Amino acid sequence: MSTRIVIDPITRIEGHLRIDVEVDAGRVTKAWSSGQMWRGIEVILQGRDPRDAWAITQRICGVCTTVHAVASVRAVENALKLPVPKNAQYIRNLIIAAHAVHDHIVHFYHLAALDWVDLVSALSGSAEGASALAASLSDYRGNSRLAMQDAKDRLTTFVQSGQLGIYASGYWGHPAMKLPPDANLMAAAHYLQALEVQRTANKIVAILGSKTPHIQNLTVGGVTNAINMDSQSTLTLERLQAVKALIDQLGDFVHNAMMSDVAAVGALYADWTGYGAGVTNYLSVPDMPLDEMGTTFALPGGYVPNADLAAFRGIPSFDDAFFRDGVKEAVKHSWYDYGAGDALHPFQGETRPNYTDFQDEGKYSWIKAPTFMGERAQVGPLANVLAMAAAGHEPTTRHLTRLLTQAGAVAGTDIPLAAVHSTVGRIAARAIRCAVLHEELEKQWTLLMENIATGDTDTFNRPVFPKEEVQGVGFHEAPRGVLSHWVVIADGKIRNYQCVVPSTWNAGPRDEQDRPGPYEASLIDNPVADAELPLEVLRTVHSFDPCISCAIHMADTERRPIVAVRAF
Repeated sequence: MSTRIVIDPITRIEGHLRIDVEVDAGRVTKAWSSGQMWRGIEVILQGRDPRDAWAITQRICGVCTTVHAVASVRAVENALKLPVPKNAQYIRNLIIAAHAVHDHIVHFYHLAALDWVDLVSALSGSAEGASALAASLSDYRGNSRLAMQDAKDRLTTFVQSGQLGIYASGYWGHPAMKLPPDANLMAAAHYLQALEVQRTANKIVAILGSKTPHIQNLTVGGVTNAINMDSQSTLTLERLQAVKALIDQLGDFVHNAMMSDVAAVGALYADWTGYGAGVTNYLSVPDMPLDEMGTTFALPGGYVPNADLAAFRGIPSFDDAFFRDGVKEAVKHSWYDYGAGDALHPFQGETRPNYTDFQDEGKYSWIKAPTFMGERAQVGPLANVLAMAAAGHEPTTRHLTRLLTQAGAVAGTDIPLAAVHSTVGRIAARAIRCAVLHEELEKQWTLLMENIATGDTDTFNRPVFPKEEVQGVGFHEAPRGVLSHWVVIADGKIRNYQCVVPSTWNAGPRDEQDRPGPYEASLIDNPVADAELPLEVLRTVHSFDPCISCAIHMADTERRPIVAVRAF
């Protein structure tokens, strides 16, 4: 007899997501992913100056923040065929990489880890045992006995206070929790340390972007960072050296603590390499442009069909027709209507809401259902790591090999590459990508310094808007995967604007052919030990790092009051 489980809302994510599953004999047999807010940003942008779009779309989310700004200016620049000075590209790349490192650290330690780490069990661990375990994995400086004891003391004080805060709703003692107490204590200690480390990454964004969240330095045609080594009000050598110092501070934690923790967790939950594969068509895009027109990139991207790395097809430039022509969005199971057709290309995309209540076989989500070349596709760090590995990107291959080798040593058996097509594989890929991005941070800083040393201080090219209609797409490999903004400009104003974001790709409902989206497909055959405590469902959903505010947005045309704040 099947049981229907509804988790609404999913917590430890950004936005409002509902997940329904049917469970029979301890296994998920059917799943629905439902976004619970309406997207209205595209409607808000119609008729506006394209140069303003980046500042508006950046407010889509306070977690993703910089990514929509980047994709937006790239979309307008692509429509205008506008070159971007190298200095501006490098500064953008530094912001992109630092933000992604921050985001990946937060995801593993503060959003996903509590599905695997039992903090109550950590209180039974010993500082000596946790330190010894950590030291066997890496020489991270935060692995000392004193560091582990400090973490245990802080957790003990927190628990004894009775005010558990963010730990109050954890599934502590759940039968699916497998880590021994010392491993739980080690992970809990690194959880607390990560709170400080992610701030270090965000300081880089703030220095270069003027603030964070929501950077202020982007503009269509470049950045507003003036470079003048003789003026304290510009991007000076002092500020650039401060950025380098912060990059150096990040390295120890990213390469030693995070990579090792993920390898250990993956090894101790090796059975979870058998769950959560779902859609195995993987889509990513290249990023970190190294030239003015986006034809050369530091990080490759492309399409891997049906988990076959040998069939990888790269995406070489911002103007690549393979990507531009391959994207469509369907709304058969979404609370929207299209004027014509079951699926539309984003340049012809429509945002017309049609709410019908939740219908199992009808419409049940505010998220659209994207397809690539007519197929459902998974995006995110796993797609990106597999594409970069298929493209022969040396740092990716090196860090991928290292993590699999380290996890194999803990598990006592070789772990094949095929294991990454799973719930725990998505988490492993996020750590690998974090290590790759940290290395790229160092490289982009060096490229910027070397270019300035040649005497080049340009950071901006002025855009000119034609009277005729032009179209552009701006893509970016954001922390959660492929983000693309699509703009149609006529007479210098926005005629149409569509955002196809990572959580639209992954969290979308069934498409026009009733094929499930990646969340839904990945949940099929997941174990569920206790229908009242569906921890296993959360593990797989959290492995995607959902950001539902990016996928859908709410607008109230009647302008009714939502909240009132009073000072007493």
